Amino acid sequence: MKYLIQSILSITSFVCIVNTSFGQENKERNDFAYSNRFSVLAGLIQPMVLDGGNIEVTYFSKRMSFDYSHGFLLNMSGGTMVGDAKDQQLAYHLPFSTGFGIGYRLTSSFDIRIEPKWHKWEVYYDGEPQNENTMIKSYSTYTLGLGAYYRYMPFSKKDNWLQGITTSTSVRWWPNIGSSLENNEFTYHNKFTNQDETLKASNIGIAGTQFLFNISLGYTFGGK
Repeated sequence: MKYLIQSILSITSFVCIVNTSFGQENKERNDFAYSNRFSVLAGLIQPMVLDGGNIEVTYFSKRMSFDYSHGFLLNMSGGTMVGDAKDQQLAYHLPFSTGFGIGYRLTSSFDIRIEPKWHKWEVYYDGEPQNENTMIKSYSTYTLGLGAYYRYMPFSKKDNWLQGITTSTSVRWWPNIGSSLENNEFTYHNKFTNQDETLKASNIGIAGTQFLFNISLGYTFGGK
């Protein structure tokens, strides 16, 4: 509960500061380009780094954004592992990382979103087959975070189908607010160290942090 309250307060403060900064510029604007439109995007980091995938569907109203994103079959091993998990020669497989976002458009291209997410983790020894017999632990983590998104449409001035081609660059902060683990950790006997080891619920971000970066490519339907 403490982490949930801290996350909500931090997100609210950030939204207020950014909204104040952009408010004067946009206060006389009643509409943004590409309002009441759907975008479908695929993340590039997931297949390039994590051998998985990610699909995002976003709807933009005049001032709001609503999205659902679903990452699937994500893998972390070898060079993508850090900390205790790397020392214990472990690998993570995430069958899914899923959730939604509700955001506020500050310009036609830039919006910020509050994002509750659910992440499913499976823990294995690095380099070994991944199945029910070799799984060390399965658990879930839950995050409540903030995302900043910038859309760029390189062919927006075209009068044909190319106009809808869309890129989205995002920076996100997703702190854990809970997990399915008791005290957010578990203990097991590690066959490589030959001793009992304790592992904390992992963060979903880059190198075990709470921060993520991604570039997505997709299409916005309907034109301006």
